Amino acid sequence: MLLALDVGNTNTVLGVFHGKTLLHHWRLSTRREGTSDEYAMLIKGLFDFAGLALGEVGAVILSSVVPPLQWPLEDMARRYFGVDAMLVGPGIKTGMPILYETPREVGADRIVNAVAAFEAYGGPCIVVDFGTATTFDAVSAKGEYLGGVICPGIGISAEALFQHAAKLPRVDIIKPKAVIGRNTVGSMQAGLFYGYLGLVEGLVTRMRTELGAEAKAIATGGLAALLLTDSTVVNHVDPLLTLTGLRILFERNQ
Repeated sequence: MLLALDVGNTNTVLGVFHGKTLLHHWRLSTRREGTSDEYAMLIKGLFDFAGLALGEVGAVILSSVVPPLQWPLEDMARRYFGVDAMLVGPGIKTGMPILYETPREVGADRIVNAVAAFEAYGGPCIVVDFGTATTFDAVSAKGEYLGGVICPGIGISAEALFQHAAKLPRVDIIKPKAVIGRNTVGSMQAGLFYGYLGLVEGLVTRMRTELGAEAKAIATGGLAALLLTDSTVVNHVDPLLTLTGLRILFERNQ
């Protein structure tokens, strides 16, 4: 079996594959100070609940945008799974030309998403990933990674309102009953929810003017399903896109 790990700034997503079949997947909070032993304990607990044994895993692939965690997770793979983790980064075969001016600057998760989206939905396409940052990635009809857009994530924006506006409270990110809020919490929730929905629709529409009107938009990330219930421009919501991309990259590097 293959253990795939996608380490983001806020969440770490794990999945276990048997061939092309995703057997189980989990979402954890990313702990930058976590040690290899602590992560092994967390994964062992998840495996126990799922009825899996660590010894069933024969390979590990790791995508991380948190440099301090790369070595602990590599060490965990060696000590607890007995394998060297495959790292998504320079040198890995993606099967996708990277046309960014400086290819090394592209986050590993963005490449993984682009590969998975093109494989599943074809091109041209746009991937919208709701993470710590909200990213938009463009893939050409030929399967080339072209670049994209990076915006502050909705969680960062909500926290910034709370931290920098003395009278504004911390609020849950949910869809409010109306756009016009009748109280402070409702007004903030409307700004966050409908503001980000408008941001997504505006940027996807503008990117389509450069890529072509036929470009499909695929959304992923923890809040994608919530935020895009009312979207008129997103064609697919695929919360497991990154894990699928990791499995594809692992297969391409065998």
